[in-house]
Amino acid sequence: MDQNALNQAISLLAQSDVVAIPTETVYGLAARIDRPEGIDRIFTTKERPDFDPLIVHVAGIDQAKSCTLEWNEIAQKLAEAFWPGPLTLVLKKAPHINPKITSGLESVGLRCPNHPITLNLIKKTGPLAAPSANRFGKTSPTSALHVRHEFADKVFILDGGSCTIGIESTVVGVFNDHLEVYRPGMITPSMLAEASGVNTVVKESPVAPGALKHHYMPDVPMYLVNSPDTPAQLKTKKIAHITLNEDASIAARELYQVMREACQEKIEAIVLHQKMSQTGEKWDAVWNRVHKAITPLSSLG
Repeated sequence: MDQNALNQAISLLAQSDVVAIPTETVYGLAARIDRPEGIDRIFTTKERPDFDPLIVHVAGIDQAKSCTLEWNEIAQKLAEAFWPGPLTLVLKKAPHINPKITSGLESVGLRCPNHPITLNLIKKTGPLAAPSANRFGKTSPTSALHVRHEFADKVFILDGGSCTIGIESTVVGVFNDHLEVYRPGMITPSMLAEASGVNTVVKESPVAPGALKHHYMPDVPMYLVNSPDTPAQLKTKKIAHITLNEDASIAARELYQVMREACQEKIEAIVLHQKMSQTGEKWDAVWNRVHKAITPLSSLG
């Protein structure tokens, strides 16, 4: 780890600035939760609407407990099973949590990221609020280079290499007798049910980041097809064709990278070809991101 870079990040965060941080999912744009100006800077830097809540990143269970009023037995089981890791627990927020972090909601999303640099940073700064480090609605970054592409030299970046998971965390509402999965991720409902011992349901909710209809979008239109052929509406355009790995975990890790690479080829559109074999619970998170990123073929007339 570059100690000078870590010290600079600590200093910037203390001054209510934002810092791009590596995690196993995607890079985040972080500010200290006790610095209101820093929280405001997240929204202005990303051009993010204030109705989209942020996730608070913690270094462990003790920090998480300090951010919520209701750390119950189920939350404890899930944290012990999956933290550090790509799971966000939504619980009733503590009074000191800035309402701008939660978009005025009474709940807060908490996650312990599985990255040594960021865990070390949070131990020194306290909890950090952090959405993905990209322009709002656009493709999430999975490397420091992607963050530089988004913000040039406007944001200091802690370079932690490429993200190992590659898509955002599973977001789950934690209650005393059940779980509600608000955003799919690589930790699946069946994994959550097994670890918690309670009923787990999938449910859309405004408490989850990335819940808008359009999100994760590349710089050119992307279309999803279920065949190897080019749709007739696109045959006159310069197209980049992409397919995903047959392994859902590898596909997730590569998804945003291949979307960004396709946009570098001065093309007019991306066609992503979905194979019949790429289905099942492990694939739900990948297709959730894809379906929010695509443009409907029907829009071409």
